[in-house]
Amino acid sequence: MPAFDPVSYAVPGFILLVLAEMLWSRLRSPQSYEPKDTAVSLAFGLGSTVAGALTAGLVLAMLAWLYRYRLFEIGWQWWAWLACFAIDDLAYYWSHRFGHRIRWFWASHVNHHSSQHYNLSTALRQTWTGFIAISFVFRWPLALIGFPPAMILAVGGINLIYQFWIHTEAIGRLPRWFEAVMNSPSHHRVHHATNPLYLDRNYAGTFIVWDRMFGTFQPEVEGVRIRYGIVKQLGSFNLFWSLFHEWIGIARDMGRAPWRHKLSYLLREPGWSHDGSRETSDTIRARWLAGSGSKSANGSGADAAP
Repeated sequence: MPAFDPVSYAVPGFILLVLAEMLWSRLRSPQSYEPKDTAVSLAFGLGSTVAGALTAGLVLAMLAWLYRYRLFEIGWQWWAWLACFAIDDLAYYWSHRFGHRIRWFWASHVNHHSSQHYNLSTALRQTWTGFIAISFVFRWPLALIGFPPAMILAVGGINLIYQFWIHTEAIGRLPRWFEAVMNSPSHHRVHHATNPLYLDRNYAGTFIVWDRMFGTFQPEVEGVRIRYGIVKQLGSFNLFWSLFHEWIGIARDMGRAPWRHKLSYLLREPGWSHDGSRETSDTIRARWLAGSGSKSANGSGADAAP
């Protein structure tokens, strides 16, 4: 079965929903959109589509090669699609978690968090360097299990489509049963927040149950003003700086660091430094908890890379 990309069919719907949210924001939340920021997000989306098209063949070829050594003959039964989607979503959870905890992966994923606004256009802010970061390796086990490569790519696209609508402030809390199992706008607002309470939480793609299972779940706290962005805000709408600033930062840090610490700037968590001059999300949260954390869920005012 040839590879099927459901995302390409969803793009017109994405555009219509962004326009609808823009109209909503003019009446209810004018600060939700900033024209230059939205333009950068749209450029990210266009570029990531092109980058994905250029590398999709290689990703599919690698999956096809691994599929030759599959453990089981699963085939195309209806239940296989459900199983593949669930396991792929679990793989996404770990891919996403590594994307926040290892700077090499973060250099690619940071693009998605670089906006200080949270709206549907932010969902389009996808990386152009995912292939370079080799984030596709997290899907390799699915091929070895025995899921057809085209199925793996198709369910991955469906997962990405699901995640589009949760990038909004227009939707509040959903019914408790839904919030217990599924990722939602409320859960994902937490993920994009820089408040110390919220750092490195809610990595889920579709099913929030993974965060509940692995201890990374944090509900949204009523009355807390969420701050979006990264530890050091870009301060620019330059598309190419937005794209490559973290890769440039890694190169600079590795160039200046003593030899024994160079790889750590590539493989340790974002914010790590050999001399302790910077803060990671863990140290920011610990400092907050030791200080004002018990008094206010809004934190001490420190932002951090989520």
